[in-house]
Amino acid sequence: MKKLSILAALAALALPGCEPKKEPGKLSVGFSQVGAESAWRTAETKSIRDAAAKKGVDLKFSDAQGKQANQIMAIRSFVSQGVSAIVLAPVVETGWEPVLREAKAAKIPVILVDRGIKVSDDSLYATLIASDFVEEGQMAAAWLAAKMGGQGSVVELEGTTGAAPAIDRKKGFHEELKKHPGMKVLKSQSADFTRAKGKEVMEAFLKADRDKVQAVYAHNDDMALGAIQAIEEAGLKPGKDVIVISIDAVKGAFEAMVKGTLNATVECNPLLGPAVFETLDQVLAGKPVPKFVKSKDRLFEQATAAQDIATREY
Repeated sequence: MKKLSILAALAALALPGCEPKKEPGKLSVGFSQVGAESAWRTAETKSIRDAAAKKGVDLKFSDAQGKQANQIMAIRSFVSQGVSAIVLAPVVETGWEPVLREAKAAKIPVILVDRGIKVSDDSLYATLIASDFVEEGQMAAAWLAAKMGGQGSVVELEGTTGAAPAIDRKKGFHEELKKHPGMKVLKSQSADFTRAKGKEVMEAFLKADRDKVQAVYAHNDDMALGAIQAIEEAGLKPGKDVIVISIDAVKGAFEAMVKGTLNATVECNPLLGPAVFETLDQVLAGKPVPKFVKSKDRLFEQATAAQDIATREY
């Protein structure tokens, strides 16, 4: 009799309309972040987490520690968990097609933040929310050429090899410098967007060409701050003996400008959280969104740094 009762109960559960009702859950979004290599990256992560919390989104966060393989594993995990959408800050531009095809097959939209990718089918992602990195490089070069009167030797600290901002900030900078034939790039090397590598590479540049280095262009503020340390340790005055310009406009850069060791920084706004979730709402509602949502950036100089620093959120 007990067996018959158990079987009857199981059969009842299997009948249509007899399943226990599920409470509607939160919107679930997977976020694959490059890492925490800079103050800029940390600010972006906080912005997206804060915006998710404000909207009541269940955000599944993964720190890739700078490795694409970790991001691919994270995306596959998000797909297997059946998230509603994926937010990806790609560490490099290429190598994404197979895993993004898996997300597309599962009908999970992907939003790219702060860095673009190269794919043969742009339907693999819904949109890119980012700054124009080429334009940032152009702004830095135009400012530097004006500051140096169109004459001078520059060393370049590049970001992570293969990363969209490193590729585009270099491209924009060199395109603009072609308009100023008196400006020369002595050396250019990756410092991986980190302060420690920025210091290390700058030390090597100064060891090889101390008397020729007149300016530094760094693809982000953290590398510039590392370069400033190297310049000081070499007995030179950053901001005077060696002009320094970088990109991101984090608070540490403003502090360096107030001290006079950094000359200028081009803004790259990391506070993308609100834009991400506003855009995601449209995507999930089936509304058309532009393929590129551009953030507006500005250039800041020493002269106004003391006033500007109070307004900085990152």
